[in-house]
Amino acid sequence: MGRKPARSRLGVVLRSTAVRLSALYIVLFALCAAFLVFYVTGLSERILNNQTREALSQEVQEIQRAFERGGINQLLRTMERRARQPGANLYVIAGPNGEILAGNVASVQPGVFDEEGWTEFPFRYERYSDTGKVKRHLATAHVFFLDNGFRLMVGRDLGEPTQLRLLVRQALMVALLIMGIGAVVIWFAIGRNALKRIDRVSAASQKIMAGDLSQRLPVSGSGDEFDRLSSSLNGMLGRIEQLNEGLRQVSDNIAHDLKTPLTRLRNKAADALEEDDGAARRAALETIIAESDQLIRTFNALLMISRVEAGSIAAELTDIDISAIAADSAELYEPVAEEAGQTMICEIAPGLSVRGNRELVGQALTNLIDNAIKYGSQGEAGSTVRVRVSRSSEGVEIAIADEGPGVPADKRDEVVKRFVRLDKSRSKPGTGLGLSLVEAIMALHGGRLVLSNTRDHADYPGLTATMVFPGMKP
Repeated sequence: MGRKPARSRLGVVLRSTAVRLSALYIVLFALCAAFLVFYVTGLSERILNNQTREALSQEVQEIQRAFERGGINQLLRTMERRARQPGANLYVIAGPNGEILAGNVASVQPGVFDEEGWTEFPFRYERYSDTGKVKRHLATAHVFFLDNGFRLMVGRDLGEPTQLRLLVRQALMVALLIMGIGAVVIWFAIGRNALKRIDRVSAASQKIMAGDLSQRLPVSGSGDEFDRLSSSLNGMLGRIEQLNEGLRQVSDNIAHDLKTPLTRLRNKAADALEEDDGAARRAALETIIAESDQLIRTFNALLMISRVEAGSIAAELTDIDISAIAADSAELYEPVAEEAGQTMICEIAPGLSVRGNRELVGQALTNLIDNAIKYGSQGEAGSTVRVRVSRSSEGVEIAIADEGPGVPADKRDEVVKRFVRLDKSRSKPGTGLGLSLVEAIMALHGGRLVLSNTRDHADYPGLTATMVFPGMKP
């Protein structure tokens, strides 16, 4: 397959969630930055204007005091002296008609001398420069009327506040532009990286949908939301693969292990039809019923394993007294053990509880005790079956130990699979589903089934099947 066109890939990037979130953050940032620019510049301008008015107020007071002390002559001398100073304010004396008589200003916007007090808005004026040329400026001023009808104006040029406002605004705009460009670059980088990761996930998904359940979604190791999602989905895929493999094994095992009893059942039914003797026919029918019951038990065990593995009864877990369940199970099978020539020994710590399903835990216990009695009676005379319940560092352990031939270490992973039996001759009754059911029940309870040797014996090391339950949360 060819590579996607650049325009198409750009469209995919722009439609991705990461890019949309980045764009939203950029817009919010731009709005906040614009508000900050206008707010800072406006605040700076207001502060400078207030400072200007305070300075002019002091100037006006000093000039008024000079006028009061020496009249118009003292006023003119004071204004002339102040006008020569570097960075001087605006000093103007105008006649009653607004004509400028003295000062450092060439002309003033008409109407400035009409009203006494602070000028409402900044006004234009022309001020003589050192070169003799005329420049246009904006200023604010205080105008007051003298007793003889003359107008006195003391003002200040607004060039410094305006320049400061423009400087602050330009600096903030440049910073905003740089941050905006960086945000756009990061935006596309995040979008492209997210798109690549999604493409890898899509490629792995295509292989999984094609039937390769061993595929897993890529995990980069960064621990972000993509990795957490991929890890969760990988766990789900592993569970699906396990269930699918179990289904395949069940299908294969049913085809192999149930074919023989069904064939035997069919042959016995045919023999019963040919029997003329009523007693023989009755015996054949009873055998058929026994075979049918065994098949029903097999299918019931398969259904139970499927329910447990599917977790359909996980919501039925409650706090149960595991010590009492173990004691009841041991008491139930004690006569069976005595009949088999074995001794049942119980070492059960009282009052131990786990979170689980009482019926399933009881079923698992009876399966293990039944196996221990069934396969543990081949050792020396007077062999024992031990049932031990104790607390461990992991939680609570239930161990069922016998003194039979045990299970070789290389076969322990096999015996927990469906229909697997080490008794190749099938001389012992059973379906090969007991340990599979125990394994499924322990997985449902978050625990595990551990198989080990009971003792150091060459011929009969025995088997210890230990169910390890996790500890209850306080």
